Amino acid sequence: MFQRILFAFIAAGATVSLLGATPKLSGKPVGAEVQFVRSIQADLMHRFPTAADAEKSGYVRFTYEDSTGSISYANRQWQSADPQHPSQLWYDVKGNLLGADFSVLQANSPKPPHLWGVNPARWVTFRAHVHYIATDPQTKQPVYSAIRMSRFTAAGGDPANPTAETLVKTGAVKDASSVQTVFTFPAIWDLIVWVKPNPNGAFAEKNPNVIPSKNAEKDGM
Repeated sequence: MFQRILFAFIAAGATVSLLGATPKLSGKPVGAEVQFVRSIQADLMHRFPTAADAEKSGYVRFTYEDSTGSISYANRQWQSADPQHPSQLWYDVKGNLLGADFSVLQANSPKPPHLWGVNPARWVTFRAHVHYIATDPQTKQPVYSAIRMSRFTAAGGDPANPTAETLVKTGAVKDASSVQTVFTFPAIWDLIVWVKPNPNGAFAEKNPNVIPSKNAEKDGM
C-alpha cells in the first residue's frame, strides 16, 4: 500500500512522485474503472484469499504493517501484463487479502499508462531502489528494509543481480548470511487498488473497514 511503500522509500532515501495523481480525484471508480475493480476483486479474492496462497504462488513479504493495516508481498515481476497479474498483494496481520498493486516499468512507458480503462492520473511513480529481508541477530526476527540504488551501485552492486555481499559492503547489514532475500525494486508506474470493499472507493488511500493492529507502523522504525 502507498504509505508502506512510501516509508520504505523514505528509509532508502528514494523518492515517490504523484505526477498526474490529482488530490481532487475521487477514490471511487467511475466508468470503465468499475468493471476493472469488480473483476480483480472477484479474481484475486478467489485465487489469493490468504497470505499463504500468495506465498505458494511466489509472492514474498517485504514490508512491515503500515498505518492502513497492510503488509506487502511482491512477486518481483514488475510488468503487470493484465489485471490477473498484480506485482504486489497486501494482507492484514491475520493474512486476509486487502488489496493489490499493478506495475508498469517506466523504461517501457515514459508516460502514465492507459490500461484497463483506469484513469492514467491514478498511477504514481517510484524510483528504483533495493529491498532486502534479513534476520535480526538478537531477536531472530525478520527485518524488512531498503536502501537507495545510488548507495547500492556505489558499493559495486549490480541492479540486475543484487547480492547480500553488496549489502554488507554498503553497511546495511553486517553478515551476508543473515540476508534471506534481496531484490531490485525498479523504477515503475504503480496502481494501488483495494480488493476488500472500501466505502471510500477502491482507489482511496485508506479503508475504514480495515482496523490496523496496535503495532502498525511501529515495527522497524
